[in-house]
Amino acid sequence: MTNRTFSLGGDLTINRLGFGAMRLATATFGGPPRAPRSGIAVLRRAVELGVNHIDTAGFYSRGDVRANELIRTALAPYRDGLVIATKVGPLPGPDGVPTGQAAPDQLRGLVEADLRALGLDRLDLVYLRVGGMTGPGGESIAERFAVLAELRAQGLIRHLGVSNVDAAQLAEAQAIAPVTAVQNRHTDGPGLLAPCEKAGIAYVPYFPLGGGVEPLDTARLGKVAARLGATTAQVALASLLATSPSVLAIPGTGRLDHLEENCAANDLSLTDEDLSDLRG
Repeated sequence: MTNRTFSLGGDLTINRLGFGAMRLATATFGGPPRAPRSGIAVLRRAVELGVNHIDTAGFYSRGDVRANELIRTALAPYRDGLVIATKVGPLPGPDGVPTGQAAPDQLRGLVEADLRALGLDRLDLVYLRVGGMTGPGGESIAERFAVLAELRAQGLIRHLGVSNVDAAQLAEAQAIAPVTAVQNRHTDGPGLLAPCEKAGIAYVPYFPLGGGVEPLDTARLGKVAARLGATTAQVALASLLATSPSVLAIPGTGRLDHLEENCAANDLSLTDEDLSDLRG
């Protein structure tokens, strides 16, 4: 794979294959908590394998197991060059599932909570995560994004991002402060990949391996995987990264074997024939 790194905001060089922390606390939002020692082992191994971009959130938790606390326990004091991105906006309901949405006056508290949990004086990247699990659009984000912009001006945040947004919401945010990353569900919607690439904005699809919600196209992936002696997950990640040099992948897992498999995708090179087969 070429272009293995991306310059986030022009001043943070990160490997395009990172790690998503959502599954450290539980396999699913409604599932039982994982043993903390498993998450700690996964995080330490991820960094050993060259991961220097960890995507997390304060609402990545189940019971007493919280992803941000696992990150601090496993990795603090943090090595130079490790970039930790977090998201604020969703609020967990009584069952722990993040179904609510923070008001503007609640965002500072969420950012400060992430700073404390991670043991940081400044967060590298904070996304404003908008809405629920449905598609983006339909509401203004200006008032909430302005709160994060003020926290950036105060030195609590280095770079800002937006998540689950459409073109109008991205434009709202950009009119307030620089946006360095967009985290949406797909690379093809809602038409933001090309403008992000042109503007030097990282595009970070969540659920890069389907997230248990959308099954992978195993027929196409399997054909290429068999030819390369790889797994379908590895080919899926390599294909995602081949979409654009602005795309970052953040596969998440709470298992060491899956982590090793995912990280090995970094060494997978897809030919024009492979890409043609994958794209039909």
